[in-house]
Amino acid sequence: MSDNQENIVWHKAAVSKEQRRNQNKHQSFIVWFTGLSASGKSTVANALSHALFQQKKQVYVLDGDNIRHGLNADLGFKEEDRKENIRRIGEVSKLFIDSGQIVLTAFISPYRADRDTVRNLVDEGEFLEVYVQCSLEACEKRDPKGLYKKARKHEITNFTGISAPYEEPAHPEVVIDTEKNTIDQCVDHILQVLKEKHLI
Repeated sequence: MSDNQENIVWHKAAVSKEQRRNQNKHQSFIVWFTGLSASGKSTVANALSHALFQQKKQVYVLDGDNIRHGLNADLGFKEEDRKENIRRIGEVSKLFIDSGQIVLTAFISPYRADRDTVRNLVDEGEFLEVYVQCSLEACEKRDPKGLYKKARKHEITNFTGISAPYEEPAHPEVVIDTEKNTIDQCVDHILQVLKEKHLI
């Protein structure tokens, strides 16, 4: 324990996670989308969020770019910064779970160990890893932000899939293929898994 933490004590909330879940009439958990840039993480996460909202679920999307505008604006893209980026998101996601909400996260999160760290922050069954499968070639063709083009010109360093590694999930709860399936099909598949696991 660091000197900064030795006088800090976790404050127990007056309202429990279970009470919040009972009021919301659904479980709280993380759906962690991982995949290459332009694979469709944010698109699917937001479509799933809309579908869950229509079902009157308490749900929120934490998007990689949005988080880096504020909470993680001090971080770059070196390996240690990427690790800290995911660690912070994991801690924020844990708070969302405690609040009784469903949190959908859309981050490249290229390293298995970092994703496993987040999984281990929460209780069993509260973390669902969704691998958004899409070939590098297809992602480069989409390239909505022009990032791959910049990475190929060496204008961006440490770019996942080009100059930095991406470690595919070993045992994700869900795999969706955004090359072969529509966004609606991907969302329907995830919803089905959530129902089968009695999360919604």
